[in-house]
Amino acid sequence: MQKQKITLKKSLSSTHLWAIGVGLVISGEYFGWNYGWGVAGTVGMLIATLIITVLYFTFIFSFTELTSAIPNAGGPFSYSLRAFGPFGALIAGYATLIEFLFATPAISLALGSYIHFLYPIFPTIEVAIFSYLIFTIINLLGIKEAAWFALIMTILAIAELLLFIGVAAPHFKAEIFFKDPMPFGWAGVFSALPFAIWLYVCLEGIAMVSEETKPGKGVIAKGYISAMLTLCILALAVMFAVGGIAHWSKLDKLDYPLPESIAIVLGKDNQWTKIFTSVGLFGLIASFHGIIIGYSRQLFALARSGYLPVFLAKVSPKRQVPYWSLIIGGAVGIIAIHLFNTSDLVILATIGAIVMYVISMLALFKLRKKEPQMERPFKVPFYPTVPSIALILSVVALLSMLYAYTKLCLIFFAGLSILLIIFYLTGSHKRLAIKNELSS
Repeated sequence: MQKQKITLKKSLSSTHLWAIGVGLVISGEYFGWNYGWGVAGTVGMLIATLIITVLYFTFIFSFTELTSAIPNAGGPFSYSLRAFGPFGALIAGYATLIEFLFATPAISLALGSYIHFLYPIFPTIEVAIFSYLIFTIINLLGIKEAAWFALIMTILAIAELLLFIGVAAPHFKAEIFFKDPMPFGWAGVFSALPFAIWLYVCLEGIAMVSEETKPGKGVIAKGYISAMLTLCILALAVMFAVGGIAHWSKLDKLDYPLPESIAIVLGKDNQWTKIFTSVGLFGLIASFHGIIIGYSRQLFALARSGYLPVFLAKVSPKRQVPYWSLIIGGAVGIIAIHLFNTSDLVILATIGAIVMYVISMLALFKLRKKEPQMERPFKVPFYPTVPSIALILSVVALLSMLYAYTKLCLIFFAGLSILLIIFYLTGSHKRLAIKNELSS
């Protein structure tokens, strides 16, 4: 008897995808991007953000074609497997895992910092670890329940950002924003690219739940594009609002720039400052929760395809969620909290993201040529111009990281090299190539 394929429950609409997409990323508006001011100044970071915004718009339109054509929980791993075989799939899967597994501890540290800002009695690290435990349990309840939680948290996070913009905008001063605007010149702009990427990173995580999306043409495209538009508007508005309140040097090394800027305007002991900081936790929670969904599905897909231990592909019989992937992913994140600071975690996550973007765009070109008859519910407009722009800007961003953050890049590529060598020496590439050929 043929073994039944392990599958996930299909229950997500385009609204759920929008909520998961915005929720995955929205913490980037709350912290992380401000580290870019420390290497580029306000205008330098703004230029970097505009470049990366173009990258993401072109990438998301291109990536949507892949996601709608191959709706698989593996996301980039699955596209690269189909385009390039086992080695390409390994590179894409590794890059995506690094992106999601290291973005999550960065957000957990920010959560801890927000709580510590409000209540100094609670240590940052302990709160970060506790967050992993709570939100892993929530994700174990089931994807529909997790998605509804993401929707509620995302709406509250957007409302909070709009409230922040409304409070901060009247205090905006152009002379503050444009003071020391590019202290490190164009080199600073390149150094700021990873922090600009942080404003949008993990949006492609929608692909990880595409297998759990309800059937229907345009569902995935609507989720992606609406999420990208929402994030773009919020990112630029928050950057201007914060940058016009205090000189960037006062805010470029904090995990809580928004509460600190409100405290500058209203005073740290002001009741509204405390209320704002408490509400501001919704954005961090939305992303933290959403990225847990993302990395658990990536671990699940890699294990189901034979790239990771098979137990990670086990799903609970009632809730149909990959429970071992949720537990192991959380354990890796807790270890990362103790090994890296927030800035390094942000950069490592963005290195993984950019490598994944490069191989995904190459997969798009390859599949257009290799499988022209493939059903594509959504096709990227103005092909090949749009994906070419995404690919070129991704390569530029990767080169900037190699230049500015060489040590962290070496850590990333050393890990990838070790995996590729093991993969080759054990003959896994041959075994998986045969398995892929039989299943196609």
